[in-house]
Amino acid sequence: MSVVFVLVFVAIIIASVFLFAFIWSVKDGQYDDTYTPSVRILFDEPAKKGEGSGSDKSLSAEKTDSGKPERRSQEGEPDLKSTV
Repeated sequence: MSVVFVLVFVAIIIASVFLFAFIWSVKDGQYDDTYTPSVRILFDEPAKKGEGSGSDKSLSAEKTDSGKPERRSQEGEPDLKSTV
């Protein structure tokens, strides 16, 4: 029975530590901005320097089983002009 009292006491101490950490993070401003992370996905990232003209960005070369590159469009469908 004394083991139960020790476990309850340890559980209360651990819960108190987590409660203290939560209160400290709230007071420190950890949860102030709740709007920006939810809309960040909607904005485009600025283009990086040195990224070509963009004419061949939609096509990428992938190796097939035969070792020949297979050109695929951006949507993942095969480009029929290069396979015929």
